[in-house]
Amino acid sequence: MAQRAFDIITDSSCDLTKEYLEEIGVDVVKLGFTMNNVNYEGESGESIDPKDFYAQLKEGAMPTTYQVTAETAKTHIEPCLENGRDVLIIAFSGALSGTAGSFAVAARDLAKKYPKRKIRVIDSLCASMGEGLLVYYAVKKADEGATIEETAKYVEDLKLHICHHFTVNDLFHLKRGGRVSSATAVIGSILKIKPVMHVDDEGRLVAIGKAMGRKKSLHTLVDNLLETKDMDENDPIFISHGDCIEDVEYVKALLKEKMPNTQIFVNYVGAVIGSHSGCGTVAIFNKGTHR
Repeated sequence: MAQRAFDIITDSSCDLTKEYLEEIGVDVVKLGFTMNNVNYEGESGESIDPKDFYAQLKEGAMPTTYQVTAETAKTHIEPCLENGRDVLIIAFSGALSGTAGSFAVAARDLAKKYPKRKIRVIDSLCASMGEGLLVYYAVKKADEGATIEETAKYVEDLKLHICHHFTVNDLFHLKRGGRVSSATAVIGSILKIKPVMHVDDEGRLVAIGKAMGRKKSLHTLVDNLLETKDMDENDPIFISHGDCIEDVEYVKALLKEKMPNTQIFVNYVGAVIGSHSGCGTVAIFNKGTHR
């Protein structure tokens, strides 16, 4: 394996574990949220276990989230530049957060101070472990010896082939964030209709179907993955969830029936995205022909 020729930074909306990010040598800038008058995560907030976060959500907590600022981004980028390293940044979808824009502002400011260094900011147009999957492929490319320009082009070309398929158990949080209408939320709850959604080519959350009941919605996620997949035997599937591991195990079993040798990585939907998607979210991510 070639030594990586540049540094890679992402943000916490990638929903990769701290241990995995440390293992692959990727720095992460944390978005944050406020819940019950306490600031969590970000650069200086309290830590919180995912199960504790979702427990408070189930009890009615209504967190508000905040993006990475340009000044915070600079504190992560500048040390790399000072050490003579170029930097590739992969950011949360600009359609869902201003974080990519903050990274871009920071990069422009620092480029003036370090004119010999390269800083490339990529709006992933991805969310949760979809962003994480894009980071996974970027690291793999970089570790094969690609330059920052080659890796940036590869990631730009790949990002619209990172497919997101997800469903939620309760439409309330999507309604609160303006993702679905109040009428849709009320009718959906009464009729037990579960939305099947994805992230489109503009990086937005979009409903692409609906299913009657939870199990049917989980089957639809798998069907959508099988329809869009464009994967080699070494390409993984990522799954994130809103504290509903039993449903994840059900989805994994369905996937293993069809793709028995595929590696599957699982983690929580992080609190920042979970504030908007709610408990019971199940999301699966794969490399595919199209979103």
